[in-house]
Amino acid sequence: MENMILLAALGSIALLILIILLKGVYLVRQAEAMIIERFGRYDRTLLPGMHFVVPFIESSRDVIWTFVQWTAGNKYLRSSVQIARIDLREAVYDFPKQNVITKDNVTMEINALLYYQITDPKAAVYEVANLPEAIEKLTQTTLRNVIGSMDLDETLVSRDQINERLRLILDEATDKWGVKVNRVELQEVNPPADIRHAMEKQMRAERDRRAIILESEGKKSAAILEAEGVREADILRAEGEARAVVIAAESEAQARFTLAQAEAQAIECIKKAAPSSDPLAYLVATNYIKTLPTLMQGKNDKLVVVPYEAASLAGALSSVKSIFNHNQ
Repeated sequence: MENMILLAALGSIALLILIILLKGVYLVRQAEAMIIERFGRYDRTLLPGMHFVVPFIESSRDVIWTFVQWTAGNKYLRSSVQIARIDLREAVYDFPKQNVITKDNVTMEINALLYYQITDPKAAVYEVANLPEAIEKLTQTTLRNVIGSMDLDETLVSRDQINERLRLILDEATDKWGVKVNRVELQEVNPPADIRHAMEKQMRAERDRRAIILESEGKKSAAILEAEGVREADILRAEGEARAVVIAAESEAQARFTLAQAEAQAIECIKKAAPSSDPLAYLVATNYIKTLPTLMQGKNDKLVVVPYEAASLAGALSSVKSIFNHNQ
């Protein structure tokens, strides 16, 4: 009986020791951290690896952490849990849509994505309660302030500027919480339906105006090019005609000069052949003989044209006869 009591006592002691050992050993995984308190006061931060703590004297600090998830019914589900392990990886926080008012009193729906990373686990636990919810509320108020300082048109075209302003403001505000805000992205910017319709009409009118301007500029350019082409064609045609007239005149002058030289040579030859005869009469007679067939052309070739000065023609023919006789 006593042995059984002794064995039960030893078993209880062994179980207690095992429980103490299990409660005193912590295995921290990579990219995680744990806050250890001694008698309710911060003692140290456990980094990745195996660590031993004193049971019942030292314990891990649990914190409330809020998670927001997008459900299948297009709704955000918010849940809060207690965690002891702080995730040091970069996290993304998808904020629900919220209404903001611009500088020109236009209400819009905007939702944003926030990328942040915990750099100091101690500050994230002790400087703020429920860090994700605090970041969400801070982002919402900051977003309202930033959008409220801008009008509608500036808000729609300045997403990068808004993202950068939000990042700088949130990074400075969350620095004491041990958080580094890496990026802030506006996911959706939805103006009211009537504003969207008005913007679509304005955009359509602007596109029509640009199309009319481009078409008019195209017609203007085409007319200018056509006029320049006609002008250049007229210039080239006039230059060609002028060049042709010059060439024709030069050719005619050259022909006349050559003909004159030939006639001069003919006269010289006649003078040499018959020094006592008049060469001009000979030339007139030969030209008349050449022209006579043309003069005789008429109705049924019955018309003969005789020159007015027949005596002169007879004299010219006698001159030709004398020249032939002299050559013989």
